[in-house]
Amino acid sequence: MSYERKSQTHPFPDKAAGDYGSNGEMGGAHKASADDMLNALGYQSELTRSRSTLQVAFMSFVLASVPYGLATTLYYPLIGGGPVAVIWGWVMVCLIILCVAISLGEITSVYPTAGGVYYQTYMLSPPWCRNIMAWICGWAYTLGNITITLSVNFGTTLLFIGCINVFTRDGAPIWNATTWQTWLLFVAITLLCNAISALGNKWLPMLDTGAIFFTFAGVLAIIITILAVAKNGRRDASYAFGHFESSSGWVPGWSFFIGLLHAAYATSATGMILSMCEEVRQPATQVPKAMVGTIILNMICGFIFLVPLMFVLPPIEDLLVLAQPFPYIMSYAVGNEGGAFALCVPIMALAICCGTACTTASSRCTWAFARDGAIPGSRWWKEVNKKLDIPLNAMMLCMVVELALGLIYFGSTAAFNGFSGAGVIFLTIAYAMPIFVSLITGRKSLKNGEYDFGIFGVFCNVVAIADTMNYASAVFAGGTIVSALWYFAWGRHNYQGPPAKQEEVERRRSSMIVTE
Repeated sequence: MSYERKSQTHPFPDKAAGDYGSNGEMGGAHKASADDMLNALGYQSELTRSRSTLQVAFMSFVLASVPYGLATTLYYPLIGGGPVAVIWGWVMVCLIILCVAISLGEITSVYPTAGGVYYQTYMLSPPWCRNIMAWICGWAYTLGNITITLSVNFGTTLLFIGCINVFTRDGAPIWNATTWQTWLLFVAITLLCNAISALGNKWLPMLDTGAIFFTFAGVLAIIITILAVAKNGRRDASYAFGHFESSSGWVPGWSFFIGLLHAAYATSATGMILSMCEEVRQPATQVPKAMVGTIILNMICGFIFLVPLMFVLPPIEDLLVLAQPFPYIMSYAVGNEGGAFALCVPIMALAICCGTACTTASSRCTWAFARDGAIPGSRWWKEVNKKLDIPLNAMMLCMVVELALGLIYFGSTAAFNGFSGAGVIFLTIAYAMPIFVSLITGRKSLKNGEYDFGIFGVFCNVVAIADTMNYASAVFAGGTIVSALWYFAWGRHNYQGPPAKQEEVERRRSSMIVTE
């Protein structure tokens, strides 16, 4: 390989004939391109680049796990506005998150590292504030990854209990799970997801691929069965698409926005795929495509999943006393306990796949933040286990934090609501920061990337930032203050940001082009 003065090409060439062998493995030119670009960004490649474009897209889909995410948080739109909040809240949030994905995709095509939005914020910010900006974004991104993973596994726990309780004895649920039993099931699910992620890393792309087909087969089985059987009859279209019923106690407009947490939770993992950039063959193009493509796929899948549920919806007041309404809806529609449980099985299986994908992404995020010295004890958390080809120590750190936070359930049975809300807001803040900095600096860095959508990109940036300010501004202010205090107390003496500064990255980028 040799390096020549760059004329007009970017160091991430399009897939060329002969670059991939018959087994689909990446050819030398592309591997060198991605790894050399990572070197230019300041890091040595430590993880195997084993994922293709489709495999990245599949993992992005599984991170969201739309049927699972929508099933476990269905309570929010039901109390916020009923069918209107469920259906149209989903469509509205997906369109907003599409703008977030497009905005992050543009920036990721310039800075494709496992640090994701944290690294991007550092590189895009002016020198005088880049350290503290990246520090705040990095902690929001890391905590968002961890709390979303925690909420997924805790939501799976509650879903499993709800699905078991479609079986009744004398009209009462067969398992009135105690707080201890609930927490122990949560521990078991968390350990299982970590074990799959740690021990089966090289098979995870196949798991994600299988989960896609299993998900669509399960969704089809659900919608066909409940519409065909409809044991208690079917609602008309005006109810399914237009009925608004607020049960939150708030005025209708505000109540509708409360219901949006349902859709926001299901799409919050959009940017978590950025942490996989260093395990992707051509991250500058593959990861942006995966983010945007899966949002569109998720929107379609979610719409197809939610609409039939509204046609067989029980009285809303019957659902508001349940932590997990979805299993009851299945039982109400099918009228048979065994049949209802069978329809829940695909969602239960997808829940484990989602927890595994979130565990994988959060470990990479934590590892990437630690290797820049931003986490106390970074020398342990930045280590890569060569045998397993994963940052095992970072994964174990995340797991211990999740299990410890899960103890909050002993003090509050509403813990899942808190975990979900915190995770969504942390990630939303983290996504918005590089988009905001890129926009106010004139989007100048995009000239070095694969994608720059011009005025449409500006529109997407504005929508993405407005979405953040809409419901995360108060938490953003509080989180900024806490992060800033921690930075001045510890960070400024121990944290210097990524090893390569923006000026150095630009110099390296401008002087290299991969040639065979």
